Amino acid sequence: MKHGKKYQDSAKLIQQTNYEPDEAIALALQTAKCKFDETMEVSVRLGVDPRHADQQVRGTVVLPNGTGKTVRVLVFAKGDNARIAEENGADYVGAEELIAKIQNENWFDFDVCVATPDMMGLVGRIGRVLGPKGLMPNPKAGTVTTNIAQAVNEAKAGKVEYRLDKANIIHVPVGKASFGTEKLSQNIETLMDAIVKAKPAAAKGQYIRSATIATTMGPGIKLNSAKFGG
Repeated sequence: MKHGKKYQDSAKLIQQTNYEPDEAIALALQTAKCKFDETMEVSVRLGVDPRHADQQVRGTVVLPNGTGKTVRVLVFAKGDNARIAEENGADYVGAEELIAKIQNENWFDFDVCVATPDMMGLVGRIGRVLGPKGLMPNPKAGTVTTNIAQAVNEAKAGKVEYRLDKANIIHVPVGKASFGTEKLSQNIETLMDAIVKAKPAAAKGQYIRSATIATTMGPGIKLNSAKFGG
């Protein structure tokens, strides 16, 4: 794959194989040369086998400094729950009419989908379109819940979901380049703590094989993953 001059110049800055988190973040920020505010992403490779149900790694965590992204929240609810969702700042609240809009208009102007348990029979009808986009409400992610206020507030505050892909890697955005080293460092530490705590009992050997950070257009910079334990 051919990379542009900016990328190649950035890649030359990376002299070591492993960096302490703060050093890596500072270096990654030097590689953020685009005119827009680049997103910082963490990629963590784990020593588990996701083909086994007892070695799946999935969960959510609220990043202390958010992600820097304005999160649009849709809530499937009726009655009091719908009112609570609106009072807590949900962007879209409804039931059948929203499901019809998604089905008929291919409408996806939202980033997080929350539902009360009694709505899941309805929401299941559009599972085929929500699922591939990562928008299907899920009890494990805290998005199928009776505590609508908490779900909406956490989503707005910067709650992120982490889950293992088929290549044994977790990819999570942890903020914007404009956050600076301290805020990004706090977010990364919070995420890594959550991933370590989610270690399956069946996992054997080294759990965190590698951790890399990169800005949207920058090269990957490897972290000293021993720092995070696991």
